[in-house]
Amino acid sequence: MRVFQISQGNVSESSELPASIPGSAFVWIACTHEEFEGQLAAIQATLQAVCGAQLVDLHVSDLLNRQLQSRHDYTSQYDVLVFRRLETAHRAADRQPVRRTGPPALRHIDTSPVGCAVFDNLLLTVHPADCAARDAYAAKLLVAAKEHAPGGVSRLPASSADLMLRIINQMVDAYLDLRRDLPRQLDHWQAELLSPHTRFNNWSALLQARLALHGLDEICEDQHTALQDWLAALETWPLVSSPQAQRDRDLLTVRSRDVLEHIERVVRHVRRLEQNIETTVQMHFNAQSNRTNEIMRTLTALTAVFLPLNLITGFFGMNFEYLPLVHRQSGLWWAIGMMVCVGIGFALVLWRKRYLARTAR
Repeated sequence: MRVFQISQGNVSESSELPASIPGSAFVWIACTHEEFEGQLAAIQATLQAVCGAQLVDLHVSDLLNRQLQSRHDYTSQYDVLVFRRLETAHRAADRQPVRRTGPPALRHIDTSPVGCAVFDNLLLTVHPADCAARDAYAAKLLVAAKEHAPGGVSRLPASSADLMLRIINQMVDAYLDLRRDLPRQLDHWQAELLSPHTRFNNWSALLQARLALHGLDEICEDQHTALQDWLAALETWPLVSSPQAQRDRDLLTVRSRDVLEHIERVVRHVRRLEQNIETTVQMHFNAQSNRTNEIMRTLTALTAVFLPLNLITGFFGMNFEYLPLVHRQSGLWWAIGMMVCVGIGFALVLWRKRYLARTAR
C-alpha cells in the first residue's frame, strides 16, 4: 500500500494510513485488490475518521470485482469510478496461457479494472498487483514535487478528483499508443489480401484480430459511458462561492472533457481499423472473383477457337467413301491449312474483342 499526502508544492509518501489530513492537503491511498480486501476494516476506519463517511458494501464489492466493466456511481459523500486499463504484455500472457494468433499488439489486448473512490480530500484507488499505471504516475508525481519552484506554477493535482482524472488520462494514453502499432501490423495483411501473387490462408488469425478489435471497441464504449456519467455527476455538485474554487471546478470539467475526447479518438481509430479490415476482405473476394472471371473468359475464348477445328476433323472423320480431298495426296495439307486459317481467324476476332487480352494490373 502506498499513501501520498499532497499539498501545495509538496508530496510526501508513507505506507501508513493517515490519522488526519491538514486543511489544505489531500491524500491518495493506492492499494492492490489483496491489500484492500485484507485491510478493509482499517481503510473503512480511516475513511470514517478523515472523510466522515465509509464505503457502502455494494461499492466495496465493485472495487473488489476483477471482472467489472467501466462504470460510475455516486453517493452524497463520494463518487466511485471503475476504469479498465490495459494489462502489461507479460501479465496478459500469464493470465491467458492459450496461444492466440494475429498481430502481437492484438494478442496482448487484455484489461483489468482500477477502482477509484473520490472524496473531497481523499482518493482511494484499488489496482491489480504490480500495477504499472499506479507506479508510473506515482513516480511522475514525486518528480513534479521535486521540480516545483516556490511561487511558480504547480504541476501537482489540485484536488482528489483532479488526481483521479490524471491517473485515468494516463491509462487512456496507453490505448492511444495502440494507434502506432495496430496499423503497421494490419497493413501487412491488407497487402497480402490484395496481392495477386499471394494466396492468403491466415483466416483464423484475421478472425481473432477482428474479435479483438470488437472487444476493444466495447471496452472503450464502457469507458466513454462511465466518463459521461462522471461529467453529469460533476454538474450536480454544490455551487462554490470563491473564484479559486470555481476555477478548480472548471479545470475538472475541462480535464474530464479532455479525457473523454481521448477515449473518443481511440473509439474512432478502432472502428476505422474494423472498417479497413472489412473493406479489405471485400476487396479480396472481389479481386478473386475478377480473377476467376478472367480465367473463365480465357478458357471460353480458347474453347471457341477450337470448336470449328473439331468440326473440320469431325467432318473428315465420317465413314463415307466419297469425301472431298480424302483420296487426294495433298488433302491432309489442305485440311491442316484450313484449320490453321480458321483458328487464327477466330483468335484474331476474339483478340480484337478483348476476350483474349490480358487485364492490366
